[in-house]
Amino acid sequence: MTVLERFPHRLTLVTGHYGTGKTEFSVNLALALAEAGERAALADLDIVNPYFRSRERRELLEAAGVRLIATPQALADADVPALPAELHALLEDRTVRGVLDIGGDPSGARVLARYRPRIVKEDYRLLYVVNAARPEVRTAERSAEVLRAIETVTGLACTGLVNNTHLCGETTAEDIREGAALAEEVSRLTGVPIVCHVAEARFQDQLRELSLFPIEIRMKKPWE
Repeated sequence: MTVLERFPHRLTLVTGHYGTGKTEFSVNLALALAEAGERAALADLDIVNPYFRSRERRELLEAAGVRLIATPQALADADVPALPAELHALLEDRTVRGVLDIGGDPSGARVLARYRPRIVKEDYRLLYVVNAARPEVRTAERSAEVLRAIETVTGLACTGLVNNTHLCGETTAEDIREGAALAEEVSRLTGVPIVCHVAEARFQDQLRELSLFPIEIRMKKPWE
């Protein structure tokens, strides 16, 4: 399945609990869309978490043809409730495929409520990232609870789950399978279908039974 078949909507909104890997997924998705020949843009709307923001990969993204929309450079190192004015242009320009990287949990997702009237007029999909390795959401019940809280805060319905279970460099194929089992249970509880299972490309031969979205680790820790 191609990236355009798997992610056919013009706007892909990526949410989930803090630390589930939303930014890694968002960066890889934006790069994949650009590689497929799309005019792609990635909006960094995480105004809660000061770490692992997609804006940290500006050079990589722009070199690949992805337009990065983020807070002004003067505020790049500040954790403030500032939103990029360029976001309005992304919402209005229907020739661009946009990925919106939203802050973790309901508090971070609250930013979407401001843009809800505009978003609902577009071809969009709200995805919820599941990660069985995160203690705060490693049960299906708790993960489903966070999903519903994000829906309540944003006023938008989640229509897809993404399993992004990992343990950084220690990830094994079995870890990803455990995440797949969690995603299936969350799907059963919420009625939201699983869109894909995220894994480094090196796992493709080991996980042929899963519908994988292969990635390359882009969000490195400062000491790596």
